[in-house]
Amino acid sequence: MKRSALLKHLRKHGCYLKREGGSHSLWMNPLTGTVEAIPRHIEIPNALASKICKMLSIPEIK
Repeated sequence: MKRSALLKHLRKHGCYLKREGGSHSLWMNPLTGTVEAIPRHIEIPNALASKICKMLSIPEIK
């Protein structure tokens, strides 16, 4: 999955960029207060994208 598609999905469900790290971006779900690291790779494995969505309590990408 493309990183841009994952970030678009996160924004659509209310998540926002909290801060940039060294090799990751930290995204937060304001409803739950959960923060999750998103790697800065062009391609993100589908299993990792599903885990990120699950940890942020948003629906998985189909």
